[in-house]
Amino acid sequence: MTYRVIQWVTGVVGRTALKHFIENPVIDLVGVYVTNPAKVGKDAGALVDLPDTGVMATDDVDAIVALDADCVMYAPLVSDVDTICRLLASGKNVASVGGPFSRRHYPDQFARIDAACVAGGASYHACGVHPGFSGDILPLTLTRLMNRIDRIVVTEFIDKIRNPMVYTEMMGFGRDPEALLAQPSRSPEAPNAFAQSMAVVAEGLGKTIERVTTRLEVATATRDIPYSLGVGLPDTGVVRQGTVGGQHYEWTAWADGNPLIVYHFYWSMGEHIQPRWDIDSRYQVVIEGDPGLEVRLTGLPDANGERPFLGLPWTGLLGATAVPAICDAPPRVLTQFDLGIVQPRGLVRPA
Repeated sequence: MTYRVIQWVTGVVGRTALKHFIENPVIDLVGVYVTNPAKVGKDAGALVDLPDTGVMATDDVDAIVALDADCVMYAPLVSDVDTICRLLASGKNVASVGGPFSRRHYPDQFARIDAACVAGGASYHACGVHPGFSGDILPLTLTRLMNRIDRIVVTEFIDKIRNPMVYTEMMGFGRDPEALLAQPSRSPEAPNAFAQSMAVVAEGLGKTIERVTTRLEVATATRDIPYSLGVGLPDTGVVRQGTVGGQHYEWTAWADGNPLIVYHFYWSMGEHIQPRWDIDSRYQVVIEGDPGLEVRLTGLPDANGERPFLGLPWTGLLGATAVPAICDAPPRVLTQFDLGIVQPRGLVRPA
């Protein structure tokens, strides 16, 4: 059995999924939507350095919606619920890496998604690495190893010099520290986005989150730090000495009057910051209790012995590998609990 799939946009996340779809024998790629005019008309294979597929990239939304497809891997930088609903209503299942994830946090959006699922007889599933895996599926899976849980702490460490990405400028690196603390560059919606994962963990443990508290601290650059926005691209900016060179967000979910789930996000522009934070890029889960445990999730070392941050590629693969399960499920909004243990197809194949 094969699944007819459309890839919606081809940034880092989308290209990872696109490559997977082209190489996976159970996937039949039928369409690619792009927003970059330079990609329009190019073969999908050329977008990921693979042989031609005969599928040409297009920026024609109507043409994409008209395609006969089982699923759309929807991976824009910011999700648009109107577009998601249009795809669902056209009869296509949607795997959305940008959410929304939680009905509790976005009830109006999910009411529209529910209606679109009914109209098109299709399913919707929100997926990604965080939210979607490192902050919910992974710690919940690890709780099976616990006798008693006191606190779950999930931390994301990213060195944005060794792992450049477009979020660098969006996050406000290079701003005045006091100005950033007073008005963070990160969207006010960010705590809600990650609270969606916290809610999954709490629900899995039979608890209810009472409130989520936030804390932000910054580190300053100890010298001018040139940076790029992508691997292999030339330097495009400079974080000046004395400006924001590191950010640490802490979001804590409280249950029964105690801090039950804590998320830390450490983003640094390399090592030349004060205070000096851990810059070994990874996800880390620590569960305090009986017995305590710690798990680190990271890529294998590269030729230089450094471990790359694979958060964006993993986001693409978490959506791509779930496509068969999403297509096989009854049409509706599919949570992590609904999908259960996803059983990917087509992964074991010759290199």
